[in-house]
Formats: sequence, C-alpha cells, structure tokens
Amino acid sequence: MIGLYKAIRDFRADKLSSFKAFAELCITRQIITAIKTATRQKHIPLNSYISLNKPIYDDDSDRTMLDILSGTKVTDPEEVFISHELSDDLRERIQENLSELESQVLLSYLEGKSYQEMAKELNRHVKSIDNALQRVKRKIEKTLGEKNF
Repeated sequence: MIGLYKAIRDFRADKLSSFKAFAELCITRQIITAIKTATRQKHIPLNSYISLNKPIYDDDSDRTMLDILSGTKVTDPEEVFISHELSDDLRERIQENLSELESQVLLSYLEGKSYQEMAKELNRHVKSIDNALQRVKRKIEKTLGEKNF
C-alpha cells in the first residue's frame, strides 16, 4: 500500500511511462525495501535487552537485577588505604617532574578552564599553554610507565 501511495504521489503524466508500469515498479521496490529492513539485524541489541528494573524471581518480587549489581562492590579498608597512598605518591612524583608553569596549567586544566582562560590568567600565549599541556602529558605518561607504578 505504501508503494501504491508513493506511485500516486510521484507519478508524472508527462513522462513516457504508463501509470501501471510505474506503480508496479514502486510497489516492487517498496516490498524489497520492507524485506531488507525486516531482515536487517541492526536493532537486535535494543529489542532483546534485559531490564535491570525487572523483578528477578517473579512479578511480585521486590529484588531487581539492579539491586544485585550495585551491591557486589565490597570496600576493603586496606585496599582503600593503599589506593590513597598510591595516588598521593603518584601526585608527588608528577609534581616533582613538572615546572611551575606546567603545574599551574595542569591545575587550571583540571578545573575545566579553556586554553584562552588559562592564557589570560597566566599572561601567556595560547600556544604556550598548549605546549605546556603536551609536556605535562608526556611527563605523566613517563611517570606512569616507570616500573614502580
């Protein structure tokens, strides 16, 4: 029916084809398009999902998959302490390797400031800010690549 509608809509009498031939072509093409669309597996992940809010055991159950997934992380005080210690040590080692300008640029960047804001604040050119950030990136990568980390 969509093919017939498109044939009626798009038919031009001044062309050299008959309406019957044009309508058959439009309908055939619409059928082919419908078959291709139906057999395409583009939307399978969306159509076959499992809701995290669906009750686990039966429809009357209060427990959902989301409850189970969110409760699986156990916080070990020893791991928390060690991770804080490692992050403090990493910050210290990075600060040792950065110049004053690089430290200021990194702090401004982490605060979410734009290159223009940093340049104005530090009284430098935007290119100087970009170069400093590139040096900071290389130094951090080098620090993380060392064997102690």
